[in-house]
Amino acid sequence: MSESPSEFEPSRRSAVAAFLALDVLGAAGALERAGRDIVHLELGEPGAPSPRPVLEAARAALDLGRIAYTESLGRPSLRARIAAHYQQTHGVAVDPARVVVTTGSSAGFILAFLALFDVGARVAVAAPGYPAYLNIFQALGLESVSLETGPETGYVVTAKMIEEAHAKTPLKGVLLMSPSNPSGVMMKEAELKAVCETCDRLGIRFISDEIYHGLTYERPASTALAFSSNVVVVNSFSKYFCMTGWRIGWLVLPENMVRPVERLQQSLSISVPYLSQIGAEAAFDAVEELELVKAGYARNRALLLNELPGMGLGDFHPVDGAFYVYVDISRFTNDSGDFCRRLLHEGGVAATPGLDFDRARGHRTMRLSFAGSESAVREGVTRIGRWLKVG
Repeated sequence: MSESPSEFEPSRRSAVAAFLALDVLGAAGALERAGRDIVHLELGEPGAPSPRPVLEAARAALDLGRIAYTESLGRPSLRARIAAHYQQTHGVAVDPARVVVTTGSSAGFILAFLALFDVGARVAVAAPGYPAYLNIFQALGLESVSLETGPETGYVVTAKMIEEAHAKTPLKGVLLMSPSNPSGVMMKEAELKAVCETCDRLGIRFISDEIYHGLTYERPASTALAFSSNVVVVNSFSKYFCMTGWRIGWLVLPENMVRPVERLQQSLSISVPYLSQIGAEAAFDAVEELELVKAGYARNRALLLNELPGMGLGDFHPVDGAFYVYVDISRFTNDSGDFCRRLLHEGGVAATPGLDFDRARGHRTMRLSFAGSESAVREGVTRIGRWLKVG
């Protein structure tokens, strides 16, 4: 009998960077278990419970007793409801046959990337941006191209930036989020339209991450579906609909991409959990309740925008949507990881270092989430101010 090796090496594709927001959550949890009181401003997770219609629909489904597989593309009634949402919200007609229900936006990204790109494809993303993009690219053997945004571009990726990057080395895809994580910056309608038209003209697949749609404060968000039939839209019930743990999202695809994604979903997950689909369909009946939750975010946003400048944290990106403030902390540190560790251990506030979102420039930034309760955000502001004075 041959001897087994004492340790097997993990695959190279698994050597992705840590998701620092979740690492901060873990460290905060350890402190709480040790008896510390921690204010959580690190995760982009609604503090409100799932809406009442969602819970009632799920309970009713449980009472029926049989929780079964569904079609791999999702329940037809849910797909139709999602399609109707675009007509009602944006005035855009979407064929329900183009909608695919996914296990959160996370699975939606994986399905889309697998269906759209071969190994080695170059895909451009904004910096700063959502860290999981780069990690999924690495795991799938895709090459990421960072497009650095700043005040000169309004903190968004422009059509000109895409054209210039493509001219240097051709791109297969562009992936952008609006409103964005970590900053909440939102593209103007004309900017989004120009990006769609440029990608179509250059033969670049545009993926529009619209997960924070519904969470805007001064103007509504536009969907890329209004400007191109070639775009792939990713969305989720996690943020606006307060359903993070239900793990359910959706894709809107060009017609020729539906069957490839369906084949992948059949093998990777068979179908999205039945109960989550039942709850998600009912979520569209909870708008009145959800708008009250959003009003709480607006109060938290106003609190932070009013209080942070007085602490020396007044340099942040425009907070057009989502529930984040992306703050420049360079007057205090050149090491955001150490800064956030000390803020957690000494100040009792969990925040996410900017290195999670921008590997080149994130050492001087920090993200604060205002998705929690108003009392928690207010206490967090108080603690940060006190800690900065002591430190």
